[in-house]
Parts: sequence; structure tokens; C-alpha cells
Amino acid sequence: MGSHQHHLHAGEDLKEAAKVQLTEAGEQWTGMREAVFEALSGFDRPASAYDIAEAVSEAQGRRVAANSVYRILDLFVASNLAMRVESANAYVANEHPGCLHDCIFLICDSCGHTTHIDDDQVTGGVRQAASSTGFAPKRPVIEVRGTCGDCS
Repeated sequence: MGSHQHHLHAGEDLKEAAKVQLTEAGEQWTGMREAVFEALSGFDRPASAYDIAEAVSEAQGRRVAANSVYRILDLFVASNLAMRVESANAYVANEHPGCLHDCIFLICDSCGHTTHIDDDQVTGGVRQAASSTGFAPKRPVIEVRGTCGDCS
């Protein structure tokens, strides 16, 4: 099978790994970026830019605009610090930001919990099938909707 293990980060360790990844990519780890990452990684489900803006606004005691959060989230996705759940227009923190893979999301329709798994064999097959038609895939995202173990 094409799956493999990662060193998953959590809490302060995750924030430090994200900071290292972003600065190694030549970007700055600003106070606002840190606040957005802390808010994003604090959610137990995919969070929208509006959810994150609200959490940051509450933590900082001042209003933070969702469009500012969107720009930071775009940077986080491009830097592999976050992944976008396309069908929900929401984001999850990447618990292994130093490792780049195509996304496979398992999304529970009952509770909204989203699990990210890596299987290079599956996503490689998708890339190969797309390439065989002359299509140049940039970033395959596979989303599987159903019911998680806790809800079934």
C-alpha cells in the first residue's frame, strides 16, 4: 500500500513546525499569521475563513476581516501549512507541514469531522489517469463523504 507514517505535530510543536516551514519558504512569521494559524489549528473540524476571523477577533479583542484571513490561508495552503477542504470551502491545519502529499479527505456527514490520509498509490493513480488524457494535474484533492466511526 502507498500509505506511510508521518511525525504528526500538535500544540506548540505544530506551531513551531509551521513557523519553520514558512520561514524556510522565505516568508515571515508575523503576529497575525501566528494568530491565524493558532486559531486554525485549534478547531477540531474544518474551519472557514469566517470561523477563523471570528476566533482571532475574539482572542485579540478587535475585529479581524475575513478577507485578511483568506490571504493568509492562501499563503498557508501554498506553503503546505494548511489544506483546503474544497467541498466545504474550509481549511484544516496540516499536522505534518514538512511533508507534501496530495490530499485525501474523509468527511463525516453527521458531525463534520474530517480526517486527512495520505496514500500515494491512490493519488498517483489519479495523477496517472489524468496525465494519460493529456491533462496536467496540479493538485489532486479526493474527498470521500460518509459517516465516521464515532457516528456510525
